[in-house]
Amino acid sequence: MSTSPSPAPDPAPVPIRVLLPGDQEVVARLWAKRQVLDGWLYEVGLPAYRNGPGGSVEPAEYRVWVRAPQHVRPVDGVSYDDVPTEYLPKPSLVDQVLGPRRPSGWVLAKAGGRGPARGGVVHAVDCDEAPTGVPVLTVERALDVAQQPGVRLCSLCGAAAELDPVLKGFDRGFDGED
Repeated sequence: MSTSPSPAPDPAPVPIRVLLPGDQEVVARLWAKRQVLDGWLYEVGLPAYRNGPGGSVEPAEYRVWVRAPQHVRPVDGVSYDDVPTEYLPKPSLVDQVLGPRRPSGWVLAKAGGRGPARGGVVHAVDCDEAPTGVPVLTVERALDVAQQPGVRLCSLCGAAAELDPVLKGFDRGFDGED
């Protein structure tokens, strides 16, 4: 008769001090840790009571994710090494080399005036000069808009450097050509 190993039991929660509003502190149970973009979250179980059947009162636990280290402190002598921990996925080599990328899309800051040649400026969506509350254009639509009379591409945000080669051809400017 073969026996298969039984699954490992979930690690038992460990005590941790939780800082509550009003300068209160309580010892709770730490269930899990999660790395997020701006730090860490800890899932803690705070001791509480709840109403039970027949008007009874019974112990309960209220679980909540709190920020670490802002809302938690270690308990002396307790190891937190075995607490289930969820890490952010490691960025790909491409993301590590390129770094953070700006949001995609383009926006048109329309110039005043009337008529078909009133023009405007095409900006990247994160440009300081870009208007807010206007529709975001795909690269195809931004190229169409950029070809309209009176429309120019912003040189501050790189719209000109990124869209001009597509409009005018990539090989322009190479091999001594202008």
